Amino acid sequence: MIAVFRRLADVDVRGRRVLVRVDFNVPLDGVGNVSDDERIRASIPTIRALLDGGASKVILMSHLGRPDGRVVEGLRMARVAERLERLIGIKVVKLDECVGRAVSSAISSSSEKVFLLENLRFYPEEERNDKDFAGQLASLADIYVNDAFGASHRAHASVAAVASFLPSCAGLLLEKELDALSSLLNPERPFVAVLGGAKVSDKVGVIGNLCSRADKVLVGGAMAFTFLKSMGGSIGKSKVENDKLDMARSLSSPKIVLPSDFVVASGPESSDVSVAPAMSIPESMMGLDIGPESVACFVSELKAARTIVWNGPLGMFEKELFAKGTLEVGRAIAISRATTVVGGGDTLAAIEKFGLAGFSHVSTGGGAMLEFLEGKKLPAVEALERAAINQ
Repeated sequence: MIAVFRRLADVDVRGRRVLVRVDFNVPLDGVGNVSDDERIRASIPTIRALLDGGASKVILMSHLGRPDGRVVEGLRMARVAERLERLIGIKVVKLDECVGRAVSSAISSSSEKVFLLENLRFYPEEERNDKDFAGQLASLADIYVNDAFGASHRAHASVAAVASFLPSCAGLLLEKELDALSSLLNPERPFVAVLGGAKVSDKVGVIGNLCSRADKVLVGGAMAFTFLKSMGGSIGKSKVENDKLDMARSLSSPKIVLPSDFVVASGPESSDVSVAPAMSIPESMMGLDIGPESVACFVSELKAARTIVWNGPLGMFEKELFAKGTLEVGRAIAISRATTVVGGGDTLAAIEKFGLAGFSHVSTGGGAMLEFLEGKKLPAVEALERAAINQ
């Protein structure tokens, strides 16, 4: 079912204070500097649209890392504010708390327009979806905008409960994400899904849901070995979830396409590699990438596709000897004329490593994307839907 919610274009922000949930959960280097600002850049169109629309104040809030409800000095938002300020070319006032009289006073007394609250997860109430905490956040503004797709699968105060206190809508990034993923609910066919990664257990719901929607589900990465072993295959030292073999058997479907061969070695650090059949990998070897026959099969399926979704690498792409499967399949998706939706942290890392481009949509939220593909309702989207009904 396609979500129905208010969009930024539906809301008049002139002269209003706007509270915006963004996803600034960015990676930091060893000294606390932002090492990848893609998520910050992704929020800028919404921030600019609000300022251009006449918002009197734009109050941004985000989490960073996993401080578990306590203050962690290395996870303060100061470096994030500095990077945003450089990117947007406007003064960003970074506040030392998220709620309270000092916060509201600082916003009211300042002539600046853009503010960034402290790390939301310094407050245990955030992850508890505490209504009182959400109400305190809401008291800072007149309108709430959710632009944090990457956090929208969490029932947290800043993405769920807060929407019940203010007129609420989706920001441009969240709108773009939901529109792109919703297109997969009624795809042009053939619809081909490519799933990689380590664990079947992480994607059991996704595989099951996609088997009911897609024409083919191409499975690579280490999770393929759990399927192969469940079918009686000899997988050598390859990674496997032995406690999930029954789960893999239960997912059996003619739509699932497993690798027929693998690039194998005695371990990830070995330079002595060879190719082995998927069902008979030598006991001393482990599969670390899909093999050339599998690559050719997967690419052939992708060439015929009109809609493609990709989540997860197909091998240990970080190592050059085991990168070809992910590279060749990723390249086939990138140059395809199909509608292509890709996402997931490791997938994005592979895209960046190989310099791939040309996808219809690159999702900023791995976990949220997986839950959407699993057919689950995202708590933040449900909150916007309820708000649309009640406002």
